[in-house]
Amino acid sequence: MAEPEATADKKTTKQDPIIQLIVFRLGEEEYGIRIEQVKEVTITPEIARMPKTPRFVKGIANLRGDIIAIIDLEERFSLRPAGQELPATTYTLAIEAKDYTIGIMVREVPQPLSIPLSVIENAPEFIQDINIHDKYIEGIAKVDGRIIVVLDMLKLLTPSEIMQLQSKSESSAAPGRTKA
Repeated sequence: MAEPEATADKKTTKQDPIIQLIVFRLGEEEYGIRIEQVKEVTITPEIARMPKTPRFVKGIANLRGDIIAIIDLEERFSLRPAGQELPATTYTLAIEAKDYTIGIMVREVPQPLSIPLSVIENAPEFIQDINIHDKYIEGIAKVDGRIIVVLDMLKLLTPSEIMQLQSKSESSAAPGRTKA
C-alpha cells in the first residue's frame, strides 16, 4: 500500500502548477494578483473626483474609452505611512470582473512573477476572520525570503460598493458629459 502513495506524491510534485502574479507594493509590503485578473497595467490616467464616494475611491478615469473607478488600496487597507503622499506618477492595474472593470492605483511599476501554486499557503484563520469582506486574501506566498500577500481582487469589494461604482461610472459616461 505504501508504494502507490509514493507514486501519487511524485505525480503531485511533477504536476505542481505554476501561476503568474502581478506583484506590487502597498506601504512596505508586497501584494500579488493573479495575472488572469489583470486586464492591463498603465500609467494612471487623469482622474475625475466623484462626490459621495469612500476616500479610497480616487474617482473615475477614461481608460481606452472605458470609464472605470480608480481605487487606492493603500488607503483602503490603511497601509500608507503617515504624511506620505502619492508620487506624481502612479500606475493603474485594470482589474476585469464579469460585470465591471476597476483600476487599482499603485506607486511603482508592478512586476510579473511566476511561482509554483504550492508556495501559496492559506492565510491564518484569525486574519481571514477580521477581514471585513468575504476572504479576499487568497493566501500568503513565501518566495526567496519575500512574503507576498496574494489577493483575490474579485472578492475585494462588497456588492454594494460594486453597485455604487458601476452607477457612478455609467452616469459619468452618459452623452453630454465632458472629460474632467
